[in-house]
Amino acid sequence: MQVFKNARIMNGKGDVFESGLLLVEDGKIVDVLKEGNVPEGAEEIDLEGKIITPGFIDAHSHVGIGEVGVGWEGQDYNEISEPITPHLRAIDGILPEDGGFKSARSGGVTTIMTGPGSANVIGGETVVVKTAGKTIEEMIVRNPAGMKAALGENPKRVYGVMGPKKSPITRMASAALLRETLVKAENYRAKLEKGKEDPEKLPERDLKMEAMVRVLDREMPLRLHAHRADDIMTGIRVAREFNIDLTLEHCTEGHKIAGEIAESGYPAIVGPSLGPATKLETKDITWETPKKLYEAGVKVAIMTDHPVVPIEYLSLCASLAMKAGLPEQESLKAITLNAAEILGIEDRVGSLEKGKDADFVVWDKHPFDVHSRALKIYIQGELIKDE
Repeated sequence: MQVFKNARIMNGKGDVFESGLLLVEDGKIVDVLKEGNVPEGAEEIDLEGKIITPGFIDAHSHVGIGEVGVGWEGQDYNEISEPITPHLRAIDGILPEDGGFKSARSGGVTTIMTGPGSANVIGGETVVVKTAGKTIEEMIVRNPAGMKAALGENPKRVYGVMGPKKSPITRMASAALLRETLVKAENYRAKLEKGKEDPEKLPERDLKMEAMVRVLDREMPLRLHAHRADDIMTGIRVAREFNIDLTLEHCTEGHKIAGEIAESGYPAIVGPSLGPATKLETKDITWETPKKLYEAGVKVAIMTDHPVVPIEYLSLCASLAMKAGLPEQESLKAITLNAAEILGIEDRVGSLEKGKDADFVVWDKHPFDVHSRALKIYIQGELIKDE
């Protein structure tokens, strides 16, 4: 057993232990104590003057599937041959050696959700992985973690302005294609049910519909790219119609309809907010969005959308949200426990609690301090050597 002592522990749940003990064994957290004695025979690691936080979680990125430092060869997150591609799987396009993983670790990010981009109305399955590992199989935390979908400018630009001039060219068409696909999935599911009673009635296997049935059965949420308030409301409208789980990704104008989002019960993953508006639908981007959503009662996480914003700046994004009024501990939750809960992985990561994975970071200063450095990064109790 290893015992990390005398550090200021911020456990991700809102508690701060000024000189606590973190007990780790076999890749798991044994306990987190405000005070106490080191168990006999344990290895003591004195971290006087340091800070321990949970490993950070970026709830929306394209690490590994949108590789950094290369051209088209490493851009595998948008299959723009057709607008409905739910059968695509992020796991089949991720390069574990992508430099984005090392950048993530350097910023204290130990878990990410990564997956398809937003060119298509339905883009494919996302996955949650740890940021260290030789193969994608050993990195997986949850797979699939959601079905990527998109409304707004991106699909209509790809297929109407840049591309083959085919549907969707309008917002109406994007919503219609999404609904049409969900209806097809309902029909496919009904045929599967009939096939259980009479095998001769089983439909021919359809990979697209198999994936969408998992959305209908709420085995995974629809992860909806939506910036503008009206696109957000369209997503909520469709999710209610089909009784599916939904996460609002980007949610740039979420502050305009914070009450309506709160009433829907769906969580928001806000960002990337570090930088100027890059298109018309992000013209009202503001760091106050997380605060206003939180105040309305929405569960909020913060993303980088790497490589849009380099993933090592995730803590900076949280600090800027705090500067705009999101309370300090809520800002930390937005990149730890809230992110884990939205991704459905809170049983393993997101906070420093007994029984969870020993994913944590040792900092020389408060992680929201621009001068802070991640001195040591542990993933499942293993010290990552290359930082």
